[in-house]
Formats: sequence, C-alpha cells, structure tokens
Amino acid sequence: MITIPVAVEQIIKKKPFLESALIEGIINLSSLSRVIKPEIEALLGKPINNGAIIMALNRLVPRLELISTMKFKKIVKNIGDIIVRSNLVDYTFTNSKTLYGCHAELLNSIKEYNDIFCTFSQGVNETTLVVSSSIAMEVEHIFENENRISKTSDLSSITVKLPNDNNLYPGVYYYIFKELAWDNINISEVISTTNEFTVLVSDTDIQKAFSILMETKKALK
Repeated sequence: MITIPVAVEQIIKKKPFLESALIEGIINLSSLSRVIKPEIEALLGKPINNGAIIMALNRLVPRLELISTMKFKKIVKNIGDIIVRSNLVDYTFTNSKTLYGCHAELLNSIKEYNDIFCTFSQGVNETTLVVSSSIAMEVEHIFENENRISKTSDLSSITVKLPNDNNLYPGVYYYIFKELAWDNINISEVISTTNEFTVLVSDTDIQKAFSILMETKKALK
C-alpha cells in the first residue's frame, strides 16, 4: 500500500516548478499541504491530516536538494563552450510543397559564405528559419512566395554545448531555462541537437542572459 511520503513525493515530482520552489525554500509548507491534500487523499483512498503531509514534506526537501545538486553538478561541470551570436533574424513560414525547394536554394546560395548562422526547424504546420541578418535579403527574395507567419529581428543567440551523457539526466533543460525565466528573460526560440542547444533572446537581454548562464555554471562547479 502507498504511504503518505511516497504519495507526497509522487505529486511534487510531477510539478517541476513546485519542486524547485521547495528546494529554494520559498514556499510555505503548511499552505502547500492544504493544496495537495485532496490529491494525496485520492491516492491513499482515505482522509489524512495536514500534519502528516507537512512532516513528509520536511523529510522530502533535504533529499530533493541533495539529488538536485548531485544531478546538475554532473552535467554543469562538463558543460563546454557557451557561444554568443548577434544580428540574427527569425522567420516562420507555413509548411508547403515548395518550401523544401526554398530551403535548398538558400543553402546553395550561401554555401560559400563564412561565419553565417542558418538553421531550419520544421514543425507539423510551420517551419522556423533563423539566419544572420546579413543574408536576410536573400531569405526574403527566395521565400517571397511563401506564407510568412512572422519575422523577428534584433535577436541574439546563446549556444550551450552539453556533455554526451546529458540525456541520462532528466530536467537539464528545465534547470537552465528556469534560471532565465526567474530573471524575466524572454526566450524567443529554442533550437537543439543531441548535445547542444541554442536559445534566442532579444539583443537587449543577451548580456544579462549570458551572465546568468555563466554564473550558474560557476555556482555548481
């Protein structure tokens, strides 16, 4: 039979922002116990008192802190370069049969260029293209007959290289994005591959975002 501590842990781990708030010590355990009480009673199939939930939370928090610190130290200590790029433009187009030909034409037209940022990210209904502003005119010419959903200029990117085993540790992206979100950094776009990810932010936020990531990396080493 499931116990109160197990039920509390199951509920907390399904709510990453709540777990993070507990670790940071910025949430009132008595208030939290009243909020999650109905879920716990549903799992246990019987009424319980708030005191038992508070006791379970008090025992859970130190373990969450230890697991969180150990898990992210393994990742953060092996993070590679953090690379910043500026002068980027973000386009989003509706997917179409002719869009692939536009991709090929653009790639062919810039193959001799040096130090150009160009990525495609295709979704179910739309495709996002992020390029250096120096080739924005070429993009607009080549894609002029496509349905453009949006265009955002004055963007910069931060690319973070992760260790090869980052996929073994759930919550890596959440941890990093949380640090940016708590400082009110708006992420315009996220681009990822297996061992690196790139976030696009406004030019006005790039210095602050870079500082936050560097401080996070240093804090957990």
